Amino acid sequence: MESPAFDLAFEPAYGRAVPVVSGVERITAENPGPFTFYGTNSYIVGAASVAVIDPGPEDEAHYQALVAALAGREVTHIFVSHTHRDHSPLARRLQAATGAVTVGQGPHRPARPLRDGEINPFSESSDLAFVPDIALSDGETLSGDGWALTSVLTPGHTANHAAFALEGRDILFSGDHVMAWSTSIVAPPDGSMADYMASLARLMARGDGLLLPGHGRPVTQPAAFLQGLKAHRLGRERAILERIRAGDRAITEMVKAIYRDTDPKLYGAAALSVLAHIEDLVERGEIAADGPPSLAATYRLL
Repeated sequence: MESPAFDLAFEPAYGRAVPVVSGVERITAENPGPFTFYGTNSYIVGAASVAVIDPGPEDEAHYQALVAALAGREVTHIFVSHTHRDHSPLARRLQAATGAVTVGQGPHRPARPLRDGEINPFSESSDLAFVPDIALSDGETLSGDGWALTSVLTPGHTANHAAFALEGRDILFSGDHVMAWSTSIVAPPDGSMADYMASLARLMARGDGLLLPGHGRPVTQPAAFLQGLKAHRLGRERAILERIRAGDRAITEMVKAIYRDTDPKLYGAAALSVLAHIEDLVERGEIAADGPPSLAATYRLL
């Protein structure tokens, strides 16, 4: 399976603001896990008057670290890349303390409606309470003292995922859409593989020089890395088609073969990733299901 060159070297420096580039600091929340790596990155953009990007989970230690780093500075905007609970909940508390306006693509929503009998497996991970004061359309720019951020809508990981381009700096805050340490989770109904691939193509066309992600270290060679992510996803798609061609009909069968070197504890997430690819393949007329695509459906080539 083709993969980009993932970079697992990262020092989270919990509780401290770490300069990343001129005018940008990173504070990493201590919420490590299989989906968050060492934790969620919050970014502070600007000098005397700043924006905060992805304030993070409702965590006291992380909140205090943010408050300490922001001491003596005005916070005018709080940007949220998407509404998973490791990114957006602290926005409410930080807003109450600073009076900043919250900014994002919009409230949480699934990429498609739930089908009859379907349960959203990531519903508990979603921050349904977050509603931004400013709902950004694509390409909208907000500015402050010495900084300007433009929305680059990148649905896929979630339907309301947005990246933020730092104008004049060739830098993109890529949230969970592109991360140096791992591929992004795309899990229906919250996520959509067709949307994810379209968003990936959009970033490839932009040609940003540096990506600052929601978890892990910066992506310093975006062009090659994005090409690697695309190759990885296309390789996964080919593997699914090969398993169906070999006689697999259920997603559980495909997962055991395709993810044979993966910890079985992660098979649930792997099955959702396969489902995301399958939904895209069904929509494109490559395969057919015995009803709506689902984890329980059976599949065949067309």
